[in-house]
Amino acid sequence: MNIPAASATVQRSGLSVSEFIQKYANHPTYIPPTGPILNAKNWQSEAALRMFLNNLTDEVAEDPSRLVVYGGIGQAARTVADAQKIIEVLLNLEEDESLLVQSGKPVGKVRTHAEAPRVLIANSNLVPHWATWEHFNELRERGLMMYGQMTAGSWIYIGTQGILQGTYETFAACGRIHFDGDLRHKLLVTGGLGGMGGAQPLAATIAGATFLGVDVDPDRIKKRLDTRYIDKMTYDYEEAKAWVLEAKEKGEAISVGLVGDIGDVLEKLIQDNITPEILTDQTSAHDPINGYVPNGLTLEEAKNLREKDPQGYKALSLKSMARHVGFMLELQRRGSRTFDYGNNLREFAQQGGEKNAFNIPGFVPEYMRPLFCEGKGPFRWAALSGDPEDIKVTDAALKELFPENEHMIKWLVEAEEKVAFQGLPCRICWLGMGEREKAGLMFNQLVRDGKVKAPIVIGRDHLDCGSVASPYRETEGMLDGSDAVSDWPLLNLMSNTAGGATWVSFHHGGGVGIGYSQHAGMVILADGTERADRCLSRVLYNDPAMGIFRHADAGYETAQQNAEKFGLKI
Repeated sequence: MNIPAASATVQRSGLSVSEFIQKYANHPTYIPPTGPILNAKNWQSEAALRMFLNNLTDEVAEDPSRLVVYGGIGQAARTVADAQKIIEVLLNLEEDESLLVQSGKPVGKVRTHAEAPRVLIANSNLVPHWATWEHFNELRERGLMMYGQMTAGSWIYIGTQGILQGTYETFAACGRIHFDGDLRHKLLVTGGLGGMGGAQPLAATIAGATFLGVDVDPDRIKKRLDTRYIDKMTYDYEEAKAWVLEAKEKGEAISVGLVGDIGDVLEKLIQDNITPEILTDQTSAHDPINGYVPNGLTLEEAKNLREKDPQGYKALSLKSMARHVGFMLELQRRGSRTFDYGNNLREFAQQGGEKNAFNIPGFVPEYMRPLFCEGKGPFRWAALSGDPEDIKVTDAALKELFPENEHMIKWLVEAEEKVAFQGLPCRICWLGMGEREKAGLMFNQLVRDGKVKAPIVIGRDHLDCGSVASPYRETEGMLDGSDAVSDWPLLNLMSNTAGGATWVSFHHGGGVGIGYSQHAGMVILADGTERADRCLSRVLYNDPAMGIFRHADAGYETAQQNAEKFGLKI
């Protein structure tokens, strides 16, 4: 099979806009088209269209009826009408046009060129003085803004797998640093099993640990059972305790999801004199009103109070977070390797009265920064064919391309066996400077040679080596004190736009909440064309190079050495 060149006549479905929406986007049911037949006028627009719809499928999204992809209120579009208008524009977008999307609302098209991004997205951005949850929520209630999270509003969320390898990398690094690389007979405890936290159980067991995860919402745990990310579920603390202690004793890597309040469970562990070897958290603490559920409230009570008295609700959340972190600090004193996992829990716990919240270190300076200095980060891709066999082809090709990368190969083998696809078949692995460009060009060759059945979309999380400024997460504790400098994600955005990414985005607040981060997203298409070769080569060089630039500038010797290794001009 030969994928047609971007400028050639292509085979299209012939569906009208209304017919397409009826078939693929009949709210609240969203389904991405699959296969080699185009609905849009070119593969670049088609890729954005399919990934937009993929974000909103039942398998991927937390609440498609509200266009919420993950993270409490992280949306793909502002309203249903906006979603349908985005679809309409993408279906008719020419190769010399680019769609502008402002906080989930399509606002216009601009004249560009064939190697420019087809979509330019800005989400949740506020002038710094007004960058507060209060002002954001006021605008949101008036229908003037939405929360884009990271990959929700940039249409490259791939389900729980999207954060899975990063979580695995973190747990594995923790094991290497503190436990001689062996997490057998080690208990890892955490809260939060939603869109991001749901990766934790599988990441922990792949890394070899026994896992106990707590979430107040049983549906979140059930979703992890359905997708094979978690092994067992219970509502009973004693049962969960018995399961994990037995597994820990035997050195079995099993995962248990317990329905309950994480603060209550940590308190019980302390009372029972059980000290987990590793302790972290992935509750939706970044949003104290729409994410975190205060201690003592049922889900229904929380919903009612949130609507009736949001400020009262926030006060309860902050108090609960302080209590929650207080228990984490006690377990830390007892020997747990305790770290913040980037959800802004420490900041809000401090606001709630826990003055020692920042005695808990962040996961990036503790475990991930050496990888960032190599230009490494979350490289993900999706098979637009919808055929899982295409992912098998790409997995095999990566193993052949990088035979020396044993850590990546081990990950791919585990992922092939244990990861259930959500929506379009996707894969993720961490690749660095040099590797990403080689992988992208290789994917494009697979498309050109007909070894996969349709083009491949390549993207990443906004959590990457050079794409984010987040002083409580990715840029915490920078060597030169430049934690809050957000010039870097803006330069990342501009370099990827100039390089010819297929769509780019710039968001505020994702992961840690309004006022606490700014970050850039990038997605690029491998459609088998020479145009794609040029764009892939530029973008997949520029993107990881930004990570090395950023960390070399901050004074990290490893990054400076990598700059010399790769011939980067600093």
